[in-house]
Amino acid sequence: MTAPDFGFRRGDAILITGAGSGIGRATAVRASELGLRVSAWDLNADGLSETAAVIRARGGEVHTVVGDVTSEDVVQEGLAAARSTLGGLRYLHNNAGPSSGAPLAFDDALNISVGSVRRLTEAWAAGGLPDGAAMVVTTSVAGNLVGTEVDWYSAAKAALMGYVRHTAAHRAGEFRSNGVAPGMTDTPRLQGFADSERGKAVLSRIPLARMASPDDIAYAVLFLLSPLGSYINGVFLPVDGGWTITQ
Repeated sequence: MTAPDFGFRRGDAILITGAGSGIGRATAVRASELGLRVSAWDLNADGLSETAAVIRARGGEVHTVVGDVTSEDVVQEGLAAARSTLGGLRYLHNNAGPSSGAPLAFDDALNISVGSVRRLTEAWAAGGLPDGAAMVVTTSVAGNLVGTEVDWYSAAKAALMGYVRHTAAHRAGEFRSNGVAPGMTDTPRLQGFADSERGKAVLSRIPLARMASPDDIAYAVLFLLSPLGSYINGVFLPVDGGWTITQ
C-alpha cells in the first residue's frame, strides 16, 4: 500500500511511548514512512531495538530512549536527549501504559497510567512547542464506553480521556489533544485471545468480524496528529470495528 499523505512536514519529529511493540511500534514505523523523524521510547530494550531496526532498514531516522515514563528523571533526560538529536518535537503519542492483566493496586495503577501521561505531556510542552503541535493519547473503549472486570483499568482509561478533554479545552493555544480508543487489537498483549472462548464471543459481536491490526490504530493516531486534522481537538475516537455499538 502506498503511504497516505497526511500533510506532515518532512523532517518534523514525533515522540512515541510504548514503541517497542504493538500499536506504538506500528505508529513509529508508519510515522517514519510519512517523513517524520521518530523518538521511540519503551521499557523493553529488545523490543525497542527491533522497532528501530525496522525504521532504519526503511531509510528512516529514529532516536531511542529505554526507560520508565513514571520516572521524572527518565522523562527529563529522555526529552533532553531527544531534542538534542532531533530538535523540536512537534508531535506526541502518549501510548505507553500497563496491560489490564498487570497485578496492580488501584491507586498505584492510576498513578502509573494517568500520572505518567500528565508528567510527559507537561515536560514536553514546558520548553515551548512548534506551531501546529499535537498530542494523541491511547485510551480505550474500556472505561469510556464499556466497563471491564479490572476496576483500575476502566478508571484509568476514563481518566486519560478526562485529561485529554482538559488539555483540549485549556491548552489549545499550545497544542491540540485527542484520544484514540482501540477495541480488540491484535497485539502481543492479546496473543491467543481471539482463539479463546471469550475472544470468540467478543469477535462474534464485532460488525467488521475481525480484530484491529496495529496499523488500523496507528493510522488513526497519525491522522489526528496531522495537519489534515488541524481542526480536530478534544475528540474521543473509537477504533473498534463497531464493537461498542453492538453492546
